[in-house]
Amino acid sequence: MNPSGTLSGALLLDKPTGITSARAVGRIKRLLPKGTKIGHTGTLDPLASGLLVLLLGRATRLSRYVMGLDKSYAATATFGAVSDTLDADGSVTPLPDAPNPTEAALRAATADFTGNLLQVPPMASAVKVAGERLYKAHRRGEEVEREARPITVHALDLLSYDEEQATATFRIHCGSGTYVRSLISDLAISLGTGAYLTALRRTSVNHFSVEGAPLAEDLSTDSLHRYVIHPRTVVGHLPSVEVATQERFSVCNGRKMGAFGLSGPYRVECAGELLAVHRDDGEFSRAEVVLCGG
Repeated sequence: MNPSGTLSGALLLDKPTGITSARAVGRIKRLLPKGTKIGHTGTLDPLASGLLVLLLGRATRLSRYVMGLDKSYAATATFGAVSDTLDADGSVTPLPDAPNPTEAALRAATADFTGNLLQVPPMASAVKVAGERLYKAHRRGEEVEREARPITVHALDLLSYDEEQATATFRIHCGSGTYVRSLISDLAISLGTGAYLTALRRTSVNHFSVEGAPLAEDLSTDSLHRYVIHPRTVVGHLPSVEVATQERFSVCNGRKMGAFGLSGPYRVECAGELLAVHRDDGEFSRAEVVLCGG
């Protein structure tokens, strides 16, 4: 809660398969006091389940510091077939002449898909090309030329592989902007076959875990506030500086201060309260986001 008594912070939600992220947000919005701002910090496709980090109230101003965080997934894929959306929600075409990879070949190939990579976004995605979302052209049956974008895959681990069924499960830790379905498709192509995702679950977003996160259907107007995480925790991955009580007024009114000598954004706190997020600009510290009132 912030001083005005309205909800402010993060809500970790376990999104089920079969619904969009926007629909999941809508279910929570109906439980909030009228006028409360809400937004999510990273879309999950309807096929995917797992962690959605929702921001409420003034904490929605912190979205930029969550959107770009690393994410972890558990993914299941079927080899020997392709999908026009790269997942089970699309039109699946078997590849009867394509060989199924051996477990040894599959495990060895994962090493080529870790580190700093270039990835072409899928047609069935929200990436904009020439001002239009790719999925709109995909729905018209059009193929649009896309530029490869830099991504980072910290880990791509094969957890299990059923050679008879040609199904594999993976654990993936990657940077923001990585399309897991494209990653698995590219992996399969490198082995002379095709693959598509049949299940995807986001297990974490940096310091946030899906473990213990409620389903929207398990929340009520009375219970929701018990799951709201303090804004200070939302940006807990940022370094922090402590200011004196007499400096609180200046920070809360967005006034610049002397630089603290830190690189990148950092939390400005007073007696355990998150006041703002600042960034050094030369000899001054300037506010990027102010959460408190003067």
